[in-house]
Amino acid sequence: MLQTVPLEHSIDSIRAGLVARVAALLGIPAGAIDPGKPLEDYGLDSLLTVTFTGDLEDWLRRRLSPTIVWDCETIDGLAERLADVADVAGPAAAGRRDLAADYRLLDQRLAALDAAGLGMPYFRVHDGATAGTTFVEGRELIDFASYDYLGLARDPVVSAAAKHAIDVYGTSVSASRVASGERPVHRTLEQELADFVGVDACVVFVSGHATNVTVIGHLFRPGDLILHDALVHNSVLQGAALSAASRRPFPHNDWKAADQILARVRGRHARALVVIEGLYSMDGDIPDLPRFLEVAKRHDAALMVDEAHSLGVLGARGRGIAEHFDVSPRDVDLWMGSLSKSFASCGGYIAGSGPLVRYLKHSAPGFVYSVGISPSNAAAALAALRLLRAQPERILRLRDRSRLFRELAKAAGLQTGSGHDTPIVPLLIGDTVECLRTSQMLTAGGINVMPMIPPAVPEGGARLRFFVTSGHTLEQIRVTVEAVAELVASKALSENN
Repeated sequence: MLQTVPLEHSIDSIRAGLVARVAALLGIPAGAIDPGKPLEDYGLDSLLTVTFTGDLEDWLRRRLSPTIVWDCETIDGLAERLADVADVAGPAAAGRRDLAADYRLLDQRLAALDAAGLGMPYFRVHDGATAGTTFVEGRELIDFASYDYLGLARDPVVSAAAKHAIDVYGTSVSASRVASGERPVHRTLEQELADFVGVDACVVFVSGHATNVTVIGHLFRPGDLILHDALVHNSVLQGAALSAASRRPFPHNDWKAADQILARVRGRHARALVVIEGLYSMDGDIPDLPRFLEVAKRHDAALMVDEAHSLGVLGARGRGIAEHFDVSPRDVDLWMGSLSKSFASCGGYIAGSGPLVRYLKHSAPGFVYSVGISPSNAAAALAALRLLRAQPERILRLRDRSRLFRELAKAAGLQTGSGHDTPIVPLLIGDTVECLRTSQMLTAGGINVMPMIPPAVPEGGARLRFFVTSGHTLEQIRVTVEAVAELVASKALSENN
């Protein structure tokens, strides 16, 4: 049996462990492995690389970047990188660690931005609600940084429902729902969400991020397996870490790779969970749900779909990825969703079978030991859900505007990734500094769009992320794409000269 990494985390011990693991993965003698030779020369394809990364996480007992093996060309380079990770984050060093080092590192990065004349693009103060436009420091900007896909966050019906709930129930339920925080609006919201998703029951949590963390962390344990898309949300990774189950990423949207990984390792684990998203927030693309359903069933694994960005967006009636692919929602074990996007509120939910939801309501720490969602947030989400059902034209308008944005961007030669007709449109820039600078220039020109830079995306994958909403006008979309195209063209011209 391969040993775990020694506590001293020396480069030599890590290098030896890497050689042994690469040899075992490829089925060749350890003596045939040259630590200075490029890893790709040994035939490590994307699937083997992802599997190898998962093995390293189990070995080192810590989470690693999904691209760490790709970023290091050789075993020697990877050993140095892992030694740094081990020295900084290892169990032996944890008690001695200077927490201020983290603060200093952030301060250094902020200072570097200031030195480059870029400044911090985040935490901008917006004066009032957004609806296609926003006001920042007294300036009106076309806004592409809001998740309010259907324009319900400032709808008067939704606002009135939230205000009425405050009048009736106050601003907080002031307790866990198990104790004394249960209100009628909670139960009504949960039942109508379950009906909308197409399953038996639903439980609403006070936070979307905490929903994934507490549910995955609670349902799974050591000896289980969590297999997830490499680009899955941070909340899934945190939940997997909390569960202490073995975790394996697979290449983005690659159901074949997921199938192969399960074929290799499923037998080693008691239970297995496959986690995908309905709509990925970095790339604006969707997975092949029917294929992932087949894979999960074939390997006796549960399937969880995070619909934070897809419910209210995909499908003719906004019922999400199941409607988009015309599959039965009951075939999916856990539906997760957020109330802060299409539902104009705050919180998260899990929808599924009655026994599952009943178990979570009685035992999930993030529900049992947390205050219940506020009456105003529950009422706002319920009103938004009812408006969505009554006004499907909002979905059609969103889809038309999303399609227009992407068509105009592609016609202008902009790189918008692999998504199709979804309201998340990334503009791929690559270089981090250039991405920040482009965002800054767009802001100066009256367009608010946030840069996505490492570690939120891989090195070299910096992008501007446009969220199209039904509140955008056709003219706003045309003006924005023209402005972006002009910036990109001027940059290319200056580089050629």
